[in-house]
Amino acid sequence: MTHTLIARKWRGVVRREDADTYLTFLERTGLADYRATSGNLGVVVERSLDGPHAVFVLTTFWESEEAIRRFAGDDISLARYYPEDDKFLLDKPRHVTHATVVFLDMHRDARVLA
Repeated sequence: MTHTLIARKWRGVVRREDADTYLTFLERTGLADYRATSGNLGVVVERSLDGPHAVFVLTTFWESEEAIRRFAGDDISLARYYPEDDKFLLDKPRHVTHATVVFLDMHRDARVLA
């Protein structure tokens, strides 16, 4: 039996001094909503500091496009935002990207980092 795993990727930039506060905001909003959406299989949150900015890349993993629709709405190419995002994000990219995961190898002893 073949299973499809879809990776949905979004990128956002905030002021460096807002990085920790924005991560807390993400945990309360988007990350909580991912977990609550049937068909979401997980998320990776990356943060890099680049001069005066903090760049966040969120990659979520989904079992199907239908599962993504439950989170994102009918047009899954569009990013989903929350009203408070305007306080943090320097730009709000309109679109996200999707790709089929063809290989994934995670060690059983991998731990959540933070």
